[in-house]
Amino acid sequence: MRILSAFFLLATIACAAIEATAQNDPPPPQKPLEIKVVVINMFEVGADTGDAPGEYQYWVEREHLDTVLPFPAGYHDLRLNEKSGILGVLTGVGTARTAATIMALGLDARFDLTHAYFLVAGIGGMDPRMGSLGSAVWSDYIVDGDLAHEIDAREIPKDWSTGYVPLGKSTPYEQPRTARFGDDGNVYHLNPGLVDWAFALTKDTVLPDTPAMAARRQQYTEEAAHRPPFVLRGDNLSASTFWHGKLLNQWARDWVKYQTDGHGTYAICGMEDTGTLQSLTWLSHAHKLDISRVLVLRTASNFDQQRPGATAAESLGETKIRQYSAYLPALDAAYRVGHLVVDNLVANWQQTRDHIPTSATSLK
Repeated sequence: MRILSAFFLLATIACAAIEATAQNDPPPPQKPLEIKVVVINMFEVGADTGDAPGEYQYWVEREHLDTVLPFPAGYHDLRLNEKSGILGVLTGVGTARTAATIMALGLDARFDLTHAYFLVAGIGGMDPRMGSLGSAVWSDYIVDGDLAHEIDAREIPKDWSTGYVPLGKSTPYEQPRTARFGDDGNVYHLNPGLVDWAFALTKDTVLPDTPAMAARRQQYTEEAAHRPPFVLRGDNLSASTFWHGKLLNQWARDWVKYQTDGHGTYAICGMEDTGTLQSLTWLSHAHKLDISRVLVLRTASNFDQQRPGATAAESLGETKIRQYSAYLPALDAAYRVGHLVVDNLVANWQQTRDHIPTSATSLK
């Protein structure tokens, strides 16, 4: 009997010890939240909601990104619609902030991004040869405009068209075009099938127009610049330097042609997209996400050059945030076009989770 009593006493003590240990253990890690779409915006003017908008606000308000998630490793707190699985991220302006923020997001253990789609949605400067104020551009190529040698324009040889020289070269646009440091991030080619699908889905979207925009676009001579806002395909030059003017516009056209071996056509400029694509590319190599699920949409808040009768300096003086010729309409256009893609991906998640849509895909 004494042996039996001792056995029960030891068993009771052991159970109590196990229970106490379990109470002191940290809770088991939560399963990462599967994200369906990440919307990437670059700047906001003030608060995320309820005041003068930047690129983020319309997405936060209209997609009901109501859950705020602290994000100390990135530029700004994240916002989530828990029901739809749409996550909003604000990167900050410039390639450095953007690359750091997107890398931090991709390594955040709270999220499963392996099936997520990524939509960059921002404003930019339009080539008037390609489109008009308020127009929306889906891009196949994102080209870096920062990685280069440069000579001041006052010192370039007379037979040079620009002082920009590709890294590792001695003259502008020197052939053969080979990257100096291997895959050095000069060009990112997005999944053409997905871009085809996004363009086909949104090409007939009616975009906001104003009398002021109509008057401004008539000051330019290019036929495309005269059109009311529309959705188009064209390529994106990403550079942290906010450049402006006819001569730099010609450089942008030539630079995109050179860096894409003649396949790309410059349409619009932005500041952050190569930083975003660099981080997404390396995160894809680490199997954190799928780089073939990335889209870049830029809408024209202004033209990238002066109108006839004005100097580049005068035009640049007019080109300030919230004073752009089409600032608010461009923000609205980015949402109007972009949300059709985002909402369609979410609504058809049973298909789109595992199968990337193309122009031949039949979705509701």
